[in-house]
Amino acid sequence: MQTNKDFLGTEPIGRLLLKLSVPTVIAQLINMLYNIVDRIYIGHIPKSGSLALTGVGVCMPVIMIVSAFAALVSSGGAPRASIFMGKQEHDSAEKTLSNCFILQIIISIILTIILLRWGKNLLLAFGASENTIQYAVDYLHIYAFGTLFVQLTLGMNAFITAQGFTSVSMISVLIGAICNITLDPVFIFAFHMGVKGAALATVLSQAVSTIWVVLFLCGKKTQIHIRKDYLPLKATIILPCIALGLAAFIMQASESIVAVCFNSSLLRYGGDIAVGAMTILTSVMQFAMLPLQGIAQGAQPISSYNYGAKNAERVKKTFRILLTTCLTYSIALWMTVQLIPKVFVGIFTSDADLVNFTAPMLKIYLGGLFLFGIQIACQMTFTSLGKAVNSIIVAVVRKFVLLIPLIYLIPHLVSNPVIGVYMAEPIADIIAVLFTSALFSFQFKKTIAEIQN
Repeated sequence: MQTNKDFLGTEPIGRLLLKLSVPTVIAQLINMLYNIVDRIYIGHIPKSGSLALTGVGVCMPVIMIVSAFAALVSSGGAPRASIFMGKQEHDSAEKTLSNCFILQIIISIILTIILLRWGKNLLLAFGASENTIQYAVDYLHIYAFGTLFVQLTLGMNAFITAQGFTSVSMISVLIGAICNITLDPVFIFAFHMGVKGAALATVLSQAVSTIWVVLFLCGKKTQIHIRKDYLPLKATIILPCIALGLAAFIMQASESIVAVCFNSSLLRYGGDIAVGAMTILTSVMQFAMLPLQGIAQGAQPISSYNYGAKNAERVKKTFRILLTTCLTYSIALWMTVQLIPKVFVGIFTSDADLVNFTAPMLKIYLGGLFLFGIQIACQMTFTSLGKAVNSIIVAVVRKFVLLIPLIYLIPHLVSNPVIGVYMAEPIADIIAVLFTSALFSFQFKKTIAEIQN
């Protein structure tokens, strides 16, 4: 492990991106298993698997909101810490880390109270039916007690990645994933706890990851530490972090709102099987999103550090390599999904009716995936360079301006309204990529000119 972060400004970009991205991509792939392993096991519960899978799927919007609050703090705080390190302002980086740590604890307590008090009402509003509500409630009530661990694991791990310690952040996720994959079948099948067992396995696994992450950030190997003296919240420190993290928060929180819109529309037009299919579609979408985010997270310390150091050429080259890598991956995965959709669907369910219904919907839902590498590369670079407003604009346009209206509009324009609901995603994605590309092209040139001057 390198303790001098000057290598972010000196090593060849391609080699550096590979070195930093491989652990983050592995971490995201592990995180993908972490997120979907519950659904894989639940979907194969004898007799009740399909309904249980749909019930847990209805919990996903709530879980996305919890993750979004972690991103609100960490996605703004971690890049700012990297920028301060590039400027050689070590104390400012540690103040940022410490303030973000205490803020996430406060947010976790508030979220836990809300989920325990109003969780069932949220689930009913989010698309649960009489057939699936009990499965959803059983899962969410246990998951709520792990909110603190989710917040700290996701949030603080970003600060480890931001320092270039991507192998350590990978291990953080690996520890939790191994625990979750091991405990799931024990609690679900051996102890006959069903969805309650899946939730308990997740909570315990996140707790183990949290211990690892916090111990590292308080230990000797990290460059910036959680300091007791820097824990009291200060507006001048935390508000810029929140402003920069708003884009990631909107992106993830809007995923929750979008999931609610999808579930309610699909329940209306297609019933529980259509909602169950949506659970599988969003799970497969993680095969695209999480590795792309891993690649972009590997590039983030390079972009942020060199932006802080005013090295324009390295910032430009980092983006070019990031864009090429992300676009190559998104095109390859899109082709695979179009060719063998049933292979992806079969991972989550053995129900023949659900497989036959979901496979053609998957091809439609991910129809715009081939361009999504552009979206991720541009949006993550905005965040890496501290361009909060641009990141927020891109996130809002894709979800609120495009996707949500299309979910309700397209079903009235096609003969099959269920297919129309699924068509909203690729249409929104393609338009959003065009908008993002235009905005990024203008703003990136402007940013590079500012560095050079």
